Amino acid sequence: MSVNFKPLADRVLVEPIAAETKTASGIIIPDTAKEKPQEGTVVAVGPGKKDEPTTVKVGDKVLYGKYSGSELKLEGKDYLIVKEGDLLGVIG
Repeated sequence: MSVNFKPLADRVLVEPIAAETKTASGIIIPDTAKEKPQEGTVVAVGPGKKDEPTTVKVGDKVLYGKYSGSELKLEGKDYLIVKEGDLLGVIG
């Protein structure tokens, strides 16, 4: 999961977890009806701001707001770069 990218300041690079393609009852969800994922895995973290180091670490599963961050593509994969303050919490 190593990416050649180093976020600056309090930014965090997140790899979104793929959205579900089926409901619990087995109904297939078309791409147009899928919601954007709001959960992902931290891939890289910046050093933080002066006197405010980042609190998440690589490998953490995090929850973020639906419209948080900026989408980018690195090495053929989709990622999201968000400020640590836009993360809602760590899962598990």
